[in-house]
Amino acid sequence: MKSHRQELWLNVPARRGYVNLTADVAEAVRASGIREGLCLVNAMHITASVFINDNESGLHRDFERWLEKLAPEKPYTQYDHNRTGEDNGDAHLKRSVMGREVVVAITKGQLDLGPWEQIFYGEFDGLRRKRVLIKIIGD
Repeated sequence: MKSHRQELWLNVPARRGYVNLTADVAEAVRASGIREGLCLVNAMHITASVFINDNESGLHRDFERWLEKLAPEKPYTQYDHNRTGEDNGDAHLKRSVMGREVVVAITKGQLDLGPWEQIFYGEFDGLRRKRVLIKIIGD
């Protein structure tokens, strides 16, 4: 069995946003030379997420509204976490809902995604550099 590790570095220029990683992950699969296996894509920060869904801007706006209802950013004082001097208690909760990572099958050297599935990075406390780990195993 072979393995391949790669990092993507992102800097979302707003507090929150979504980045489509599908092409970057597909390129990592190609670079790995692995034809059959699994690909893990992992947000390496506790205020960011990796998830799979449709690449549709209305859906992304729906995520934003829904997450803000579940864990509104303000007032900052509503979160015990923010008593430490942070202002990102909401971002930790949003990440918990949207997930930490995805695992996608690799078949015949390609990501084995459904017809509308895309891999996204969700940023909930941006304005700084953050990493995404891609780990591919297989033959």
